[in-house]
Amino acid sequence: MKYILIFDHPYTLSASNNQPHHRSYSAAVAKQTIDYLTDKGNTVDVIDLHQDRFDPVMHEEDLTAWRTKVPISAQVDNYFERLKVADEIIFIFPIWWELMPAMTKGFIDKAFSKNRAVSMHPRVVLEKNPVIRIFTIAGTPTFLYRLKYGNPIIKAMATGTFKKIGLKKIKWHNFNAEDESPQKRQADLTQIQKYLS
Repeated sequence: MKYILIFDHPYTLSASNNQPHHRSYSAAVAKQTIDYLTDKGNTVDVIDLHQDRFDPVMHEEDLTAWRTKVPISAQVDNYFERLKVADEIIFIFPIWWELMPAMTKGFIDKAFSKNRAVSMHPRVVLEKNPVIRIFTIAGTPTFLYRLKYGNPIIKAMATGTFKKIGLKKIKWHNFNAEDESPQKRQADLTQIQKYLS
């Protein structure tokens, strides 16, 4: 199968190496996901938004392009062409202020713009209808994230975005890394296959 993994963390995917002051559990989750999927014979295309120096800001000319259905940029066109062939799309990012970071939001704004739709009623952007997987890494415990905050990631990404463009196969898993021991974090990583089925 063909997977595309969109990774968003300022330290980039290189932060999976566990070096002090340049490490990220998000990167560790991404690396484990890539390794597991490739070991099973799948193809994994990685978009590392910070490594690519992606600009998430919707500038005036970007909005004009979005409204007039012309390409926003060569980089965004490249991203979309890669998304079109994926059987599954995996987003991995930390939760900041209960939502996704700016890079992920900007990626969605630009890559899934209305000029991409192959049908408007209903709106369809990706004909292959891939599974969407969202792996988040948060300090807020998952039960509290759902109960107190109302699961804003699912509201924003699943209900507010992907279901609107015909993508209904959406799966979410939150990793609570902040208050866990190194042993528990490592154990969670070795169970990554549970969240990819």
